[in-house]
Amino acid sequence: MTPDQLITFAAVAEHRNISRAAEALHLSQPAVSGQLRLLQEEFGEPLYQREGRGVRLTPTGEQLATYAAHLRDTWRQAHAYRDALRGMERGTLRIGASTTPASYLLPYLIADFHQRYPDVTLHTADGNTSEIVAALASVDIALIEGPVGSDLPLDTAVHPWREDEIVAIVPRSHPLAQGPRQATLAELGAWPLVLREAGSGVRQVVERAFARAAAPMRVALEIAGVEGVKEAVRAGMGIGFVSAMSMRHEGTALCLVSLAPEPCTRRFSILLPHASAPSRAAQRFLELCMAEHDRYAG
Repeated sequence: MTPDQLITFAAVAEHRNISRAAEALHLSQPAVSGQLRLLQEEFGEPLYQREGRGVRLTPTGEQLATYAAHLRDTWRQAHAYRDALRGMERGTLRIGASTTPASYLLPYLIADFHQRYPDVTLHTADGNTSEIVAALASVDIALIEGPVGSDLPLDTAVHPWREDEIVAIVPRSHPLAQGPRQATLAELGAWPLVLREAGSGVRQVVERAFARAAAPMRVALEIAGVEGVKEAVRAGMGIGFVSAMSMRHEGTALCLVSLAPEPCTRRFSILLPHASAPSRAAQRFLELCMAEHDRYAG
């Protein structure tokens, strides 16, 4: 007994006529009769009887027709789902994003993607860079900040994306807020510092910058999240470091201080797990991100 035989039988049960069933299935009448003969041999008893120009199902045939119809409907649904995926009418996309892109870029990207593909279900997961890299097996695409690292799963493609500036933030009453709002790492290191938690992309960039400059770091507080850093700086715990884009809608209580003599920048990257065979939704989201980057760069 094969799925094709059952689907053929479902058509015969629906039309109660072998010729019309053959037309519906785009098969010849002998081909349909052959499928029915093989199916009856499997059951060892008649499934239908000739009646005039049509057929009448036996009690066994009536019961089998119920199962055959379920199989046919499932087969049709599977084909419809395949066709919908090809046209991006349906599907699921799981997006991972580290803190900064999750908070300040992903909402706009998701809104754009949803407008284009409204029936694709979106799931998001956020965390720091290390957490998102560790979770790559459970997402279709990921946006991360800072160094990518070398311990990525096999078949993961890395696409360099946007650049972002890391800035120091101080309360408006701080001495560094009164001058040109630029400071060297040595000058910043003379003050207590507020750093993100271990694994944060911003923290990795800041620590590497201080190490290259051979500047000391007086860490007063480690705290999770961008908003946590901002609140700690407002509370007078020290100088914090955040992405410049996280300050776009900030009020006047905090001031930006650029790093001198050159700005401190880092690269955002897009990671595509299963790069040899990405889902259609992941591929479309990647294309949208790269197009957004081209507009931003232009």
